[in-house]
Amino acid sequence: MDMSLRHAVLGLLAESPASGYDLMKTFDLSLAHVWPATQSQVYGELNKLTSADLIEVASHGPRGRKEYAITKAGRAELHHWLTEVEPVGPQRHDGLLRVFFLGVLTPLEARTYLLQQAERSARAHAGYRALADAGNWEGEMIAVYGRIALEFGLRQTAMMEEWANWAASEITSDQARRSREAAGEQGPEQHHAMELEQAQGQAQAQDRVQKRDLAQDQEQAQEEAQVQKQEQ
Repeated sequence: MDMSLRHAVLGLLAESPASGYDLMKTFDLSLAHVWPATQSQVYGELNKLTSADLIEVASHGPRGRKEYAITKAGRAELHHWLTEVEPVGPQRHDGLLRVFFLGVLTPLEARTYLLQQAERSARAHAGYRALADAGNWEGEMIAVYGRIALEFGLRQTAMMEEWANWAASEITSDQARRSREAAGEQGPEQHHAMELEQAQGQAQAQDRVQKRDLAQDQEQAQEEAQVQKQEQ
């Protein structure tokens, strides 16, 4: 059971009643940057919460539209989670784990990987910035604290981009080159060839990131269309 998703839904409904479609829009606009969820996950959680009497169907609309509201028991569960359950921090980081083993790759491959991370962080930062500029951060309490959470994303992605660019530059530093030479991996005569390949590697890395982002945008558009279809 995804406990964080369960409490995310409870938290949104604690602000005001909403339909499944309304909840998905909120996830896509804000919570997806913190705790992404698919249409099937959100609707599945609504069914589970209803069965557990933590939420209830407050009203029915046209075309089978249901509006959900949090119950007294649901508010108690949300309060318990916020005040008594220890947050589970990020204990695993797949991207950082790979950094430990980049020595298995060629210097060009390692640098390309790090530049991909920098590009991904830059794009994520741009997304957070657009959300910050477009959002209405006044009025409801969730907007106030949502802006605080958004600031974390802005600062984290800026830091990650700076770190990844720094790490990529370390691959071609004199110290790194001397270490490779001492290990017999690369002599001075290969250093110039590696530098010539770097421009091509950077372009290829950026192209891969753009293609992946395009595919994610198309997938999100399909999910939004499915949500609208289900609400009809």
